[in-house]
Amino acid sequence: MSHRCDVLVIGGGGAALRAALAAYEAAPQLDILLVTKGALGASGVTATACSDRMAFHATLPATEPGGPEAWRHHADDIYRIGGQVSDADLAAILAREAAAAFDYLDRLGVPWARRADGQVDQFHTDGSTYARACYTGPYTANHIEAALLARLRQTPIRVLERHMAAELLRDGAGGVRGAALISQETDETLAVAAGAVVVATGGAGQAFATNVFPPDCTGDGYAMAYRAGAELVNLEFIQIGLCSLATGLACSGSMMRALPRLVDETGREFLAEYMPGLSPAERYAILFAKGASWPVSYREPSRVIDIAVARERARGRRVFLDYGRDPQGLDVAQLPETIRAWYAREKGLPLDEGRELASPLARLLAINRPSVDWLAERGVDLIAGDRVEIAPAVQHFQGGVKIRTRGETSVPGLFAAGETAGGQHGANRPGGNALLDSQVFGRIAGASAAAHAQAHTAASPPTPGEARQAIAALLRPGGAPAAEAIGTSRAGMAAACSVYRTEAGLAQLQAALAELAQTGIDPAGGPLSQAIEALNLLQVARMIVLAARQRNESRGPHLRFAAEGSLQPIPRDDARWDRYIVIRRGARGPAAEVREPVRPARFD
Repeated sequence: MSHRCDVLVIGGGGAALRAALAAYEAAPQLDILLVTKGALGASGVTATACSDRMAFHATLPATEPGGPEAWRHHADDIYRIGGQVSDADLAAILAREAAAAFDYLDRLGVPWARRADGQVDQFHTDGSTYARACYTGPYTANHIEAALLARLRQTPIRVLERHMAAELLRDGAGGVRGAALISQETDETLAVAAGAVVVATGGAGQAFATNVFPPDCTGDGYAMAYRAGAELVNLEFIQIGLCSLATGLACSGSMMRALPRLVDETGREFLAEYMPGLSPAERYAILFAKGASWPVSYREPSRVIDIAVARERARGRRVFLDYGRDPQGLDVAQLPETIRAWYAREKGLPLDEGRELASPLARLLAINRPSVDWLAERGVDLIAGDRVEIAPAVQHFQGGVKIRTRGETSVPGLFAAGETAGGQHGANRPGGNALLDSQVFGRIAGASAAAHAQAHTAASPPTPGEARQAIAALLRPGGAPAAEAIGTSRAGMAAACSVYRTEAGLAQLQAALAELAQTGIDPAGGPLSQAIEALNLLQVARMIVLAARQRNESRGPHLRFAAEGSLQPIPRDDARWDRYIVIRRGARGPAAEVREPVRPARFD
């Protein structure tokens, strides 16, 4: 079966929906087809993710410090917090277009939280200079998805659900002319011709054994773009944070500010071993600070918490948050005044008076009872004495397919948006900028794709035979079974390329992945789409490891250690590494090039 359209959008999350709508709004006469791997509105990150206050970052007219140039502070935060390895002009676009992106969603009916005076309620996140984080509550992303989907259903945009885009089809000049698809239900192969293609398939969380991504996030957009000749950037920067293994809950905010014990399965507390020379008060001040710095980052002293958990798990020990009693040596009267003031100011609770806050559970119930109820509903009953098993989990990819100011990639006719795209974020990302990015560059990529399609008539539809041939060329009969390859790759990435990265560990993993790539993926023994997912995960893993091995410094979530067992990351080195790493397809696999990012002309 063959399809033909003007603009093909691949993905079903916030970026894909916004791109499809933007293409339609820019050129209503065009035929726009959105292809999604799962059920639209029920799969992917935007439709399924939640947290205590999921944020959408925006500088609005009432956002401090106010005035028409306030967005420049936002742009500076994006670039600075990103470690100066993003493209500054993309950071500026994100900041400058944020208010318009917010207004669009507001018009669609997203129920933003507002203060009594009617102004949008905004709060600080992740080191940002001013309070810009808008929200609806735990389900901000889900509300955005629902609003966009309702708008999409009012348009003639066509939707093809439960079809995996397996390969981009190229023309004779090196551009894209469509894609080969696989039905998730029948394994049938389809071909789609398009004048322009937008990839917005999300991140590659399933490349790691421990992650908080839905099962369908297998890096398809990264791998397809790589095979088509596109450049990728900043792949070593992956947001990783401590999460509940049973529920996927990000254990930040009140979960850490309640000052629980961190223990192994025997009940042994281990934090003191990773903080030699610190007093209990200093140690628990860092634990409290972890509540405001959930993703691991070199710039945050609380990284030691992530390192400790990662090292304990590497030794084969399980790690838990225990709220049953206070950790060893905790004397709330000895804690810094800032912590006691936070309890008094933010929560109206006298931390050092009386016994009502005399345990981590009592403190958690006082400052965030809903989190206790949420866990209990999912089988973790803290009141009954359950502990929360935690591990470092992959949560967001900062890099991706390298884009420029129109959302265009290095391949003609191919555009990228959302977590699939790279260059707009650096090593770190202010909280709320992921949802913002999906809407700003989703709109830009969709409108740009519509303009490209109008100037480039869609090619004659490729035949299903061409699509089958393109897919078959990716796989190798007699190669590794798909499930086995996925398991091997995921376990290796979690062990050597998560919080704790060393040269020896990365080199060993790189060799193992290269050997697996040489063996290839067998198409037999399961759904054809699973074989392509195995290939995609393997190719993405190889690119990540190559970038991580190149960057011999620590920056953002990328922590490099000089040797196994070291507890101090190699320092950040701006003289050598104030640059980003671009990955492209080489003759023997991924090849890396170090480049200068676009530097800021003026943000202030």
